[in-house]
Amino acid sequence: MSLEHEKIAIAGGSGFLGVSLAHHLANRGASVVILSRNEPQVAGPWRHRPWDGRTLGSWRDELNEATGLVNLAARSVDCIKTPDHQDEILRSRVESTHVLSEALRSINSPPPVWVQMSTAHIYGDPPKSICTEESAVGYGLAPFVGRAWEDAFHASVLPSQKGVVLRTSFVVGRNRGAGGGALDTLGLLAKLGLGGKVGSGTQGMSWIHEADLNRLFERGLTDSAMQGTYIASSPHPVSQVEFMRHLRRAVGMPIGLPAFSWMVLIGARFLLRTDPELALYGRYVVSKRLEEEGFEFQLPHLDKALRDLFGRNAN
Repeated sequence: MSLEHEKIAIAGGSGFLGVSLAHHLANRGASVVILSRNEPQVAGPWRHRPWDGRTLGSWRDELNEATGLVNLAARSVDCIKTPDHQDEILRSRVESTHVLSEALRSINSPPPVWVQMSTAHIYGDPPKSICTEESAVGYGLAPFVGRAWEDAFHASVLPSQKGVVLRTSFVVGRNRGAGGGALDTLGLLAKLGLGGKVGSGTQGMSWIHEADLNRLFERGLTDSAMQGTYIASSPHPVSQVEFMRHLRRAVGMPIGLPAFSWMVLIGARFLLRTDPELALYGRYVVSKRLEEEGFEFQLPHLDKALRDLFGRNAN
């Protein structure tokens, strides 16, 4: 199916990932509407409709006769995991999914396709195992949230809809106009000579270039054969120490000072105001389903993916 003149609604689309996807879909000829609390920080080829992610309102009219719905609505996990933040991380995902369900059931012509964001962190942080769609989910806050998020989706998707879930890994992209992604922070650390081994350095860093993630969302919207749950990640995950080695090369910094675990525990919490576990733990994930279905990544290798981003956008 072509997206030419088709209407796509992106729920929670005002951040880095949503703006990147909106540009991609608009370039494919789609008419894009972003549903979010705040407008994107940059202007673009889309319309914005206010939505708080929790309550039903007139925004639901944007879903009527739309071709597809993409749901990205979720509070960032890049924060200190206080009880309040943990509660908001969970509720922002589950409640937004449920209210989208209410909206779909209140209109005459809901979109026939719903593509739902999820997280590869649902597998937890196994130190060495390579996880696929067939692997068991993990234990802890992130897997609990991931399961609740997907359960909410499965309870919300209409019987008449095609549903696709993308368990997404770390997205490498540099859309600064929309607030940027985590790669900007890592890139700055690398430029300062601080991009060395963190902790053991063996923790997995599964990643995907934003262009390939956008292509997967597009495929979910347009390919009738794509249905169910997929891992959205490059087929070549790397260790943390290898990721930073490639990143230092991309930004032109030959050295990278290491950070011991105790340094990360202090620095992440008090300097970066984020969760140190995001740096100290990780996972290796690979999509068995995408390989079986013949999906070809444009940028499957980390060195070329980072050169593509920093070569064109470094300043």
